[in-house]
Amino acid sequence: MRMVLVIVAAVCTALGPVCADAGSARAASATARISTAIASSDRPAADSSRDALRKPAELLAFSGIKPGDVVADIIPGEGYFTRLFSKLVGPKGKVFAVQPAEFLSKRPTGADAVKAIAAQPAFANVTVVATPSGTMAMPQKVDVAWTSQNYHDLYGYFGADQADAFDRAVFAMLRHGGTFIVVDHSAVPGTSATSPTTLHRIDEATVKAQVVAAGFVLAGTSDALRNPADPRTAAVFAPEIRGHTDQFMLKFRKPG
Repeated sequence: MRMVLVIVAAVCTALGPVCADAGSARAASATARISTAIASSDRPAADSSRDALRKPAELLAFSGIKPGDVVADIIPGEGYFTRLFSKLVGPKGKVFAVQPAEFLSKRPTGADAVKAIAAQPAFANVTVVATPSGTMAMPQKVDVAWTSQNYHDLYGYFGADQADAFDRAVFAMLRHGGTFIVVDHSAVPGTSATSPTTLHRIDEATVKAQVVAAGFVLAGTSDALRNPADPRTAAVFAPEIRGHTDQFMLKFRKPG
């Protein structure tokens, strides 16, 4: 019970004024859905143990993902968010775990973890998609595209032009009014030419400028993962900052 109450409080904080009205059925419903997804017994202990640092309640509330949505989890890693999205969209929704072909060419086993998730009956609404990041051909239009702690790699290792092509591909995959969520490690302003490869960080302003240039409108930000004590000068894997980096959360919307 205590865990659920903590999750509810976090979600209400992320949702803001809508939770102020105790009679708001919409807020209560969103809170309950997110709480249920996080508390699912189908999530492995390795995922749950990371919740305190990754703050999934706040991130899921910020995303606006709801039952029946089609979500693209781009560069899903070990599938931490893939599992959460699967539970949140429910049996009438769909989650595409999207692994860019360029990443798989460097790491052929990069999609194995999410393939294993998709093979489990508990996550039957998950499908793995391997596609070039500059085109990202998808089986259908999606409501929400999401990438967490990955934009810096795409920008740093494949170049600004490839990141621009990626943004335009995300724009094309979304339905009109759909959203694109970007979460990443903050870099010192003006250092995007080097920080993505040396520190695994990127300047928030760089991401905003690139995504807006692709046709998106900035629809919101969140400070849920901010850490003012992080000087943003150490690599994200450095022992003194790992798991506690200053991170930005951006929500972009496709007009229409």
